[in-house]
Amino acid sequence: MNIHWENYVWEGPHPVDPGELEELEAAWGVELPTEYKHIAPQCHGMAPSPGVFVIGGGSANVFNNLLTLTSGEHEKGYAISTKYRIINPYVPSGVFPFGMTPGGEHICFDYRDAPAGQPRIVLVTVEMEIYFISNSFREFLEALRD
Repeated sequence: MNIHWENYVWEGPHPVDPGELEELEAAWGVELPTEYKHIAPQCHGMAPSPGVFVIGGGSANVFNNLLTLTSGEHEKGYAISTKYRIINPYVPSGVFPFGMTPGGEHICFDYRDAPAGQPRIVLVTVEMEIYFISNSFREFLEALRD
């Protein structure tokens, strides 16, 4: 994976303790992908470059930024906890946001019918429709392009 992470929510990185991820896993009752657990504590709130991905049917979209693991006043609109509360009533159990697009869509882990720690990646639109992106977080990152 040759991804460069750029500032988005903050100026400069905002590393968090990996314990934040353990709390998230406990709250959601899932095992997060290993690659995500390596990237998120250092890069949450940041934008990947390259950042274009293809949705199952062939249309392209942009991975704007990783959602923040913290939810202070400044980053509230980018916080994973905030986005989860927004989509949770409208999506099936087992779908959890980790990123967003410039249009306010959510890039999510989909644990429905997935092996532990290897959820599929889906896009949840603003209309709460779900579209397949990739079979894993690693595959998703490896497919990002300009």
